[in-house]
Amino acid sequence: MLLVLSDEYREHLVFLPKVEPAVVVEFGRIAVEFLKRGINPKIYEGAARKLNFPMETVQHGVEGLMFLLTESSKLMISELDFQDSVLVLGFSKELNQVLLQLYVDNRKEIRSILTQLAPCLPSYHNLEWRLDVQLARRSLRQQVVPMVTMRLLLATDGGNNTSRVLQTDPSTLLHLIATLETALAAMKTNHARRILRNIK
Repeated sequence: MLLVLSDEYREHLVFLPKVEPAVVVEFGRIAVEFLKRGINPKIYEGAARKLNFPMETVQHGVEGLMFLLTESSKLMISELDFQDSVLVLGFSKELNQVLLQLYVDNRKEIRSILTQLAPCLPSYHNLEWRLDVQLARRSLRQQVVPMVTMRLLLATDGGNNTSRVLQTDPSTLLHLIATLETALAAMKTNHARRILRNIK
């Protein structure tokens, strides 16, 4: 599976052949540090002064390298596919080898950082429901208005339980059930299974 870079990130990476391979390795280290601790503009300023390049150029170069490494790690691209993905950029063989080595050395660490950054989403714990039917009002004597009230209990990884109260009419509930069943059926297709395998 090849990684396809947008034109914006290709422009960011054009800066890399203009510097020495040791500088590219340092940029890779900075990119991994930024993933761990966040972006620090002072590092961009210091690198720009040392290299005599504008700060924006250095910043875009590091961000492009960060994107290349994170997307490759996220998709679990093999070494051969990574080389083919970088070959499209038109870099020298030496620079391609440096980028490959950066990827191989840091992909496990980047994947662990990305899993820590993933949001902690609540999961289903329980569902309680009640059917309310309004039979009449003062102005309308023979009227039937059914309402379904649901209390959805959600559990998070920390052990905290939260609840959401939802109220709907039966026709909307039937439409919601049909949509969810369609989504479940789509998850059982071969295409969806292939995508899920690549995500994990």
